[in-house]
Formats: sequence, C-alpha cells, structure tokens
Amino acid sequence: MTRLHQRLLIGLCVWVPVALAQAADKPPEKPIPVMAAEVSRQPLADRVEALGTLKANESVIITANVTETISSLHFEDGQRVRAGDLLVEMTNAEEHALLEEAKVRAGEAERQYQRVKALVAQRSASESLLDERKRDLDTAHAILVALESRLADRVILAPFDGVLGLRDVSRGALVEPGDPITTLDDDRLMKLDFAVPSVHLPSLVPGLRIEAQTSAHGERVFTGVVRGIDSRIDPVTRTAQVRAILPNPERQLKPGLLMRIDLLVDPRDALVIPEKGLLHKGQDHFVMVVVEGKDGLSVERRQVQIGARQPGLVEIRAGLAQADRIVTDGNDKVRPGQPIDILAGTGVARNSPAATDAEP
Repeated sequence: MTRLHQRLLIGLCVWVPVALAQAADKPPEKPIPVMAAEVSRQPLADRVEALGTLKANESVIITANVTETISSLHFEDGQRVRAGDLLVEMTNAEEHALLEEAKVRAGEAERQYQRVKALVAQRSASESLLDERKRDLDTAHAILVALESRLADRVILAPFDGVLGLRDVSRGALVEPGDPITTLDDDRLMKLDFAVPSVHLPSLVPGLRIEAQTSAHGERVFTGVVRGIDSRIDPVTRTAQVRAILPNPERQLKPGLLMRIDLLVDPRDALVIPEKGLLHKGQDHFVMVVVEGKDGLSVERRQVQIGARQPGLVEIRAGLAQADRIVTDGNDKVRPGQPIDILAGTGVARNSPAATDAEP
C-alpha cells in the first residue's frame, strides 16, 4: 500500500463517522402549509345549449262566427278573464224576436200534443193524429234549438282563463269570421320549444330539467321540465324539436320571448373536486392526495380521469373515492412524500407533530 493510499484511508475513516453524526443530528423536514378539500358527491348533469321561443300554454285569436256588427264590448286591453266571461255582444234583435216566436210555437205544440194524448187515452182520437202532433212538437223544439244556437253565435265568451291582448275593433264595427277582435293567452304555464341535435336523442326523455334565461330579465334563471319530444327528426338540420314547460306564477314571461336554454341531460350523482386542485401534464390529469401516516400528514401524486366541468368544480370519473382529501392550494409546491400541514380557517390545523412552527 502506497503512502497516498494510506492517507486516503485515514481520511475516509475520519469523515464517515462525522457525516453519520451530522445526519443523525439533522432536524426533520419542515411541513408545507397547504389547503385541502374532500372529494364530495353531488348531483351533476351535462349541459346542452339551445335557443327557444316562448308560447302560452293555451293561445287563441278571438274572432266572430258570423258576419254581424258589434253592439257591445265587455273587456279592456290586457284584462284578465275567467272561462265563460262575456267579451263581445253582436247585434241580435232579429234573433231574439225569432226566438220568442219559436218559444210560443213550441208551447202551443206542447199543449196540442198533450190534448190529443188525453183524447187517445179516452179513445176519442186516433193514434195517427197523436203522431202528427208529436211531429209538430219535435219540429218546434228543433227550430227553438236552432235559433238558440244562432243567438249564441252572436255572443263571444272567453274559452279559458287567461289575459286578453289589445282590442282591434270598436263598437259598431262589422266583423266577419276570421277577423281578429283580440287575443287570449293562458300564461300560467309557458311552452318553450327548441331544437336539440339528434346525437343527444338517446338522452332525451320527458322530465329532464332545463334552465332558461332571457335578456328581458337579466341574469334571472327560469327552471322547467321537458314535456315531450317530437316524433320526427328534421331531415335538413338533423335536430329534434323539444317542448318544455315553465311555470309562470308571477306572469313575467310573455309569448314570443327568445330564451337561452341549458338542457340538463344525463343527470347523475358524481364525485367532484375543486377545479384548482387539478394538475395537468400533457393530456394527463393528477391530484395531490393527502395521506395520513404515523409521522403525520403527507401527500401522494395520483392520476385521475375527469368528466364534466362546472364553474369551480370538475367531475372525477376514476382515481379517487368519496371522502378522499386532495390539496387545493399549494399543490404545485409539494412533492410526493413531503409532510404537510392543512390550514383550517385562519390558522393551521396542526396534524403533524413537526408542524408547531408552520405559519399560515
């Protein structure tokens, strides 16, 4: 052994014990303060955006059944009416006179019939005469019903509860069948028709929730449910017509409004985490999961599969279980296996024995 080798061996024998002693005296690694959140489960659905136009649940143009002049109007613009309320009376003096005549004739026919019927019972009149009087009575009743119908055609009643539109005629105007007098809309419920791409057809079922907004009401969200789906697909646009129902208790929605719609398809209970807890590397996604050991809390890096996103939240399809805890703030500063302290409120939840000096 040369003199150089002897010196190296002596130096190594001196350095190794010193290095081991220094390593034994080195304090444990200081935990990193972080914020964490539990993986939770909550209702989630995919959103399909669409545009639709509102319609009243029931809507009709009030018009006349006969050509006649208007003698009286019993409503105002925008008035709310009940089913059966009188709206319009048309000139009907002639019909009233003919109706009175028909009532007299019907009464006379009834008396003649009863008289002959009594005579037939006494065998003082023939059955053929009774049949003749019965025919006269039936004819009189038919004429009476026809005149009552003609008179009813000259009175316009509200067919259902709703709100009237603007009046388009005045008293004394001559109207014909088809001429608009006003409109009537049942706005307690509103129909919302919109088109959805046919690729979503398997998910379209009655009962799906929708959320709708319109510029007329700012950021207010109106909710409703799908009532039905059209039986045909449009061969040009390849879309399906969907009809939803929106309650309108405050009568703020009006027919004809354009609405922006979010159709909530595939409703489910999903695992979600705060979006800021997600780390990305290329096409892969990771989270830092809190692990509790005998020496305190540390983290491990775990790959996850994500699904739908909502503001501030992201769905986890695989890689985590409910009640797992992930790092949401500070996840880019910790490495796997490193001890951590979880901040609670305005201070630190000192879950680690070595966390006494950690600051928020």
